[in-house]
Amino acid sequence: MVHFLHLLDIEATLVNRLPSNLDSQRDIVRQQFMARLIGNEIACRNILRMSPYAFALLCQKLRGTGILKDYRRATVEEQVVKFLHVLGQNFHTRALGFYFQRSGETVSRHFHNVLRAVISLEGELLKQPTGSEVSLEIQNSQRIYPYFKDCIGAIDGTHIRVKVPKEQAARFRGRKEWPTQNVLATCSFDMKFTYVLPGWEGTASDSRILKNALTREDRLLIPQGKYN
Repeated sequence: MVHFLHLLDIEATLVNRLPSNLDSQRDIVRQQFMARLIGNEIACRNILRMSPYAFALLCQKLRGTGILKDYRRATVEEQVVKFLHVLGQNFHTRALGFYFQRSGETVSRHFHNVLRAVISLEGELLKQPTGSEVSLEIQNSQRIYPYFKDCIGAIDGTHIRVKVPKEQAARFRGRKEWPTQNVLATCSFDMKFTYVLPGWEGTASDSRILKNALTREDRLLIPQGKYN
């Protein structure tokens, strides 16, 4: 109760200030939050799931698409931090709005700005192996070379929780108690994704999804004589 009254007192104080002062205060809160997060290696890894250096490279890459841009009161870095909060910590827009002093609509818009920029990099980031070379991870392992020299990666499926309309929930509720998508993904031996097929409902079998991945227009490519 004491904490609640304290928050009400803060809110009343802010409301009584001039709009320009309120905007300045919010800018300061956001700047301090960003400085504490990006300036702390451990906090950055725990919350954003990457190092400050990797975060800086990601922001540079996304800014280079021309899709994600700095706004007068919202930098690319802040928008990417919100995006990574949602992915890495399952934050809701209302919770992020509280921490960043933003409306839920603004947080949602920033999230989709980053999402569009990430999707535009699909052709650059998701490259399927040609099978022309044996991966260094296999070549340098006496335990698995030459037995797995024709293996180009690993393939697996995972269930990712989703929200769907009530009338569709039964189709997406498979082995889990909640609705999920059954997502197929492949990766190379250097831990890079090479193919991802989302969208299938949680009740779909792995064999059905694999068959679709091998026959659809943007299909999973397995070179002749190679395997996953």
